This record gives sequence, C-alpha cells and structure tokens, in this order.
Amino acid sequence: MSDDILLKRRDFLVASGAAALALGLGAGRGAFAAEATFRVGALNPVTGAGSPYGPGMQKIILAAADEVNQAGGAGGRKIEVFAEDGQTSPEAAVLAAKKLIEVNKVQAILGTWASGVTLAVMPLTDAANLIEMNTSGAPAITQLNKKKLEFRYQATNNQFGAAFAKICQKRGYKRPATMAFNNASGIGNAEGFAKAWQAMGGKVYASVVYEPNQASYRAEVDKVLAAKPDVIVTGSYLPDTTIILREWWQTGAKNAWILPGWAANPDLVKALGNEVTEGLISVDTIPNEDSAAFKHFDALYRKTMGGPGSANLYAAMAYDMVIVLALAMEVAGPTATPPEIAAKVWTIANPPGKTVATFAEGKAALKQGKIKYEGASSKLDFTPEGDPTPTFGVSVIEGGKFVRRDVVSL
Repeated sequence: MSDDILLKRRDFLVASGAAALALGLGAGRGAFAAEATFRVGALNPVTGAGSPYGPGMQKIILAAADEVNQAGGAGGRKIEVFAEDGQTSPEAAVLAAKKLIEVNKVQAILGTWASGVTLAVMPLTDAANLIEMNTSGAPAITQLNKKKLEFRYQATNNQFGAAFAKICQKRGYKRPATMAFNNASGIGNAEGFAKAWQAMGGKVYASVVYEPNQASYRAEVDKVLAAKPDVIVTGSYLPDTTIILREWWQTGAKNAWILPGWAANPDLVKALGNEVTEGLISVDTIPNEDSAAFKHFDALYRKTMGGPGSANLYAAMAYDMVIVLALAMEVAGPTATPPEIAAKVWTIANPPGKTVATFAEGKAALKQGKIKYEGASSKLDFTPEGDPTPTFGVSVIEGGKFVRRDVVSL
C-alpha cells in the first residue's frame, strides 16, 4: 500500500499488526468493556478496476474517523483504522480481510467495492460476527445477510436494472440487448434489467455474458450486434468496457449504450476520445446533493483529495459508513458488541428523528432524543435487509462532458 494512503497519527492510529496483537481484543463482552478503541478495517480498491475510487474512499474513511475522534469518540471509544488494498480482487480481498480480522482484530470492515469482493469477504465477517459495509450491488448480498450485519450503500443490481428499464422506456427503445461481465454484479445488472423490462411487456433480444481479462471482445460484440439492438445495456467495468466500445466503434454500428457509472466515467472518455463516447448514457446513483451532510462531505473531500466530492460517489458512501457506524456506537454504548451496534443502525439512519448532518451534531442531538442522519451519498433509509433507498442520475456524454439529463426514482 502506498504511503499516501496513510493518514498521520492524530487521535487514532493506523497501527501495525504487532501493535494490534499486543492489544489482544477478545470475543467476549469483558474484552469490549476494557477497550478504549473500536477497530475498523478500511478494505478498499486502491488498485484494480476500482482504483479510480478506492484511494479517495480510503482517505475519507480515515478523515471521517478523525472527525469522530475529534468530537470525543463514539460510545466512549475512539475509532482506530487499519487500511488495506482489496485490489478489486476476491482472492486478494479475502487475504486482506483475514489479516484484518485475525491480526488487527477489527470489529467492522468498511468499503468493499465490487460484488465479487463483498461476497468473498462476507463469510469471514459473518463467521466472526463483525459489521460489514459495502458499495456492492449483487442481489445475493441481500439474500445472504441473515445476521443483519451487512449494510450496503450502493443500489442493488435489481434497482439498477429497474432504472435502466425506465430509461429505455422513456427514450423509446424497442430492441434492447445486454452484455454482462461474468460475475455476480455484471450478471445481476443484466438480469435486473431483463426482469424489469419484461415486466413492462418488453423483450430482450440478446443476452451475452463475457469472461474477464480478454485482449479482445470482438466475438461477443459481433454476437450481440447480430440481434440488431437499438440499445445495449451493460453490467461492466471500465477496462472491459473500454475494449468493447473500441471494437464496437470499429463495426460502424449505430445503437445506443446504457452503462453503469463506474464503467462510463471520465477515464473512459480519456481512453477512447470524444468521438467514440459521444452520446453514451451513464447511469449511477447520485449523492444527496441538497443535504447539509453532502455539503460537509464535499468540503472534507476537497480538503483531503483536492477535488469536488461529486467526483467520487463511493467516497461519499464511505464517509456515510463511518458516520452511521459511529452514531450507532454512540446509541449502543461503550461495551456493545458489533451485532448490538448493527442493530442500532436503523434507529439513527431512518426516520423519524431530528435531522443531523455530522457525527458531532448527531452526538449532541442524541442527548435530546431520536435522530435521523440524512446521509451524504443518499438519504439512506435502510430496508430491513440493510439496503439503501437510492436516486439515479442519467448523464449523457456530450463533447467529452457528462451532462445530467434526467433523474430516476424507483
């Protein structure tokens, strides 16, 4: 992990494994009572397909934890952060999660990105009865969240699929096809779209699933174009999308594309140029832009990363993870276990309650009664399964710029 990912020591530490072992956190309530800190693992995609977002996510987790500690800590404890790179790889993330759990003795892991990574890490956090917060969309995450210890801050793939279907309907497309990266997220996006589109009375004319890490996807592109689609909906990532669109452009086909925002981002325009990307439709959840929570996050992101918070929605999600966790800790008290803290998330993130925008504001307001943390990344309002309530922005690439043309609510 590069040195720039580490925050200077202030009220909390990004500690070494040896220091964590010396602290020796046990599993029982007595061990929690004796601890002055609550250990959090920041497991983010610093490298790999998620690397445009991971460094900002990790730095914001560290900065948000610092805010909590500067406000006196949460539930009588300071937050201690251990940062690891999940490499956007299930295998690498599992190794990092084992280290965080077994060596650093963390009580929560925040910020896993990509459904394959989250699904690989979840069995480890569940077995250890730890809190897991992620930015992943696969429906299986909801289905496997039996212990109510997982909270996602990203829309589910089914929600993305329903948004894609609404966009197709509104824009008058009649012959959609899908292309999906062969993992839980990619296939989930395509299947979510197909389910929603068919419920509207439509038909999907081709469904192509492709394998990762190929030098060319021309065979898959030819296969989907053989169905003569007027729009292709994808469940894809930036590296494969770049190759697919380059090869599609070479065919001279004129169909539209609807892509998730993590694949259709400014790096895609840089890689392919304005001509190839003109008119592509990028869909992503949008932050809670009018909220005081987003304005506070935006200022923190600018200070930490030197750019606008709107450039990294996943960093806004990571910020919310820390604040929600800390406020739940405050309600649960100094000896609460991770499952007891998790049970308090709905009480501080869902209405009713006094609206608060920061940890310090929420901590003070809790002395007077119930609160509702409004969220920077979305209004949150978690379902009983731990899923958020998102709003989608629909942007069209025009002259190399992303121009928001619509907002979709489900």
